[in-house]
Amino acid sequence: MRKIVAGLFVSLDGVAEAPDKWHFPYFNEEMEEAVGAQMAESDALLLGRVTFEEWEGYWPGKTGEDPAAEFINGMDKYVVTTTRESTEWENTTFLRGDLVERVTELKRRPGKNVLVSGGPTLVRSLLRHGLLDELRLLIHPIVVGSGQRLFQDGDQIPLKLTSSTVFTTGVLSLVYEPAEK
Repeated sequence: MRKIVAGLFVSLDGVAEAPDKWHFPYFNEEMEEAVGAQMAESDALLLGRVTFEEWEGYWPGKTGEDPAAEFINGMDKYVVTTTRESTEWENTTFLRGDLVERVTELKRRPGKNVLVSGGPTLVRSLLRHGLLDELRLLIHPIVVGSGQRLFQDGDQIPLKLTSSTVFTTGVLSLVYEPAEK
């Protein structure tokens, strides 16, 4: 069975929204290697609608300009949405209906990991429903102060730390899995 693996850039105060505004000063070879390994272990993306629409406006036009573009554009993209019905972006499937059923079906298909990128709302839903197998966080040593946080008040989800690395920039690479497996 495939694993659903979320990889997120997070600030020290828990903000996971708009990392393009604060993440890049910390990006180095160590982080590139960690992100690259995550991509190499995956052959599909699972995205929420908001992240999908942001990426849809950026990645399709970057073919050949960015090493990640070929990877992202070429892989299967599964989008959790109740509003979108079509797109011109190749290899995109909209998942409608019951989230648990759709993602469970996706996990049963043959293949590598399914990578969840961006979308703290989707990550929280996957965790709450026991669908997320691994949570990979790159915690940046910056307080952003505002923006959507990975976890909200009232969230209580037990996790087990399986790996930790400190990068030279002060970024913490933390890998968790659900504590109750």
